[in-house]
Amino acid sequence: MSNIMLPSGQTPYDIVEVRFKNSRKGFYRNAKGIGLSVGDVVVVETSPGYDVGVVSVSGELARIQIKKKAPGFKPIEAKKIIRVATQEDVDKWIQARSLEKEVMYQSRTLAVNLNLEMKISDVEYQGDLSKATFFYTAEGRVDFRQLIKDMADKFRIRIEMRQIGSRQEASRLGGIGSCGRELCCSTWLTDFRSVSTSAARYQQLSLNPQKLAGQCGKLKCCLNYELDMYLDAIKSFPKAETKLHTEKGSAYHIKTDVFRKQMWYAYEGDSASGLIPVNPDRVREIMKMNLDGKKPRELNEYVVEVKIKEPDYENVVGQDSLNRFEHAFKKNNNNNRKKKKPGNNRPVAAVKSGENPQQPKAANPNQSQNPQGNPGAKGPSENPNNQQQRNNRPNNRRRPNQNNSGNESPQ
Repeated sequence: MSNIMLPSGQTPYDIVEVRFKNSRKGFYRNAKGIGLSVGDVVVVETSPGYDVGVVSVSGELARIQIKKKAPGFKPIEAKKIIRVATQEDVDKWIQARSLEKEVMYQSRTLAVNLNLEMKISDVEYQGDLSKATFFYTAEGRVDFRQLIKDMADKFRIRIEMRQIGSRQEASRLGGIGSCGRELCCSTWLTDFRSVSTSAARYQQLSLNPQKLAGQCGKLKCCLNYELDMYLDAIKSFPKAETKLHTEKGSAYHIKTDVFRKQMWYAYEGDSASGLIPVNPDRVREIMKMNLDGKKPRELNEYVVEVKIKEPDYENVVGQDSLNRFEHAFKKNNNNNRKKKKPGNNRPVAAVKSGENPQQPKAANPNQSQNPQGNPGAKGPSENPNNQQQRNNRPNNRRRPNQNNSGNESPQ
């Protein structure tokens, strides 16, 4: 809409939305008619001095934003945009941002020394370095008059204290929620609606404060996102407080599955039968029978089996199976067990000498005598493979005759 030409004779909308630190925004009037676009750094009026911000919305979109966020806004009372920021203004603005972290730590030390029950969560310097706003959270009223005097003497600037809630603190600081995404309050959520535990009850959620609370310590804002859909769906279900009376006993309501349209009941004093899912229409039939003084035999007669629709595609690689890697793990474990046998841990020297690594060293009755002629020493058992290789060697020297020792064999 920023590139759309206005009708002839109509002046462009002179209100511009300017964004400051931590998504703080304000509406300012472009009285001088400066050509501005989204992303321009501008200098705006404040009391006292001036501040530096970035243009976030301009043109007809700013008119829509004012109707949505500030319906009682008066353009005449709006502060003006002084000029487009120069390099000197930007350098001073960057210097102000670099001082905020250290000043926040020092101010917390001063608050602790005065035993004040408050938490200073953020500090925002003004663009001209003449004023600093300290945002804090506290459960009750805090007398910080002495704290302001101490901070003014130490920092030599004008001090402004502003109390915010825990949700505003989370939106200013930002973070990652339990869903793995950035906090809604720090990205796109503009208003904070009240969230109660009834929103969790309607959605059949367990009332666990650790799971229902966000980083601010309050109930999550996302509990309200789908609440209207659940409220409309629950209207088609019968009242859960009514017990169902059967010949087997009375059953009371445990939980409701809104998406599958099932109500789960359990018999009083009979935990062995477990939970029984019943369709809401069948529940109405049983309630009507109870009003007429009749009782069905048991609830299992009204159970309708829900068939799960199988996917219409062919699962080629087993992506939908949770145990698709178990066969690979079993195979690896079997291989590791085979490698850990005692015969595999024999030294390498035994393998090089021709000894069979799969068999342990033991006395062999067929073990031959030492070929060197020493009758007291027994040599290692011959490997058939080594014996075959020895027989295949060329006979380059004559062996002595065993019958006639010392005489050569006849030619």
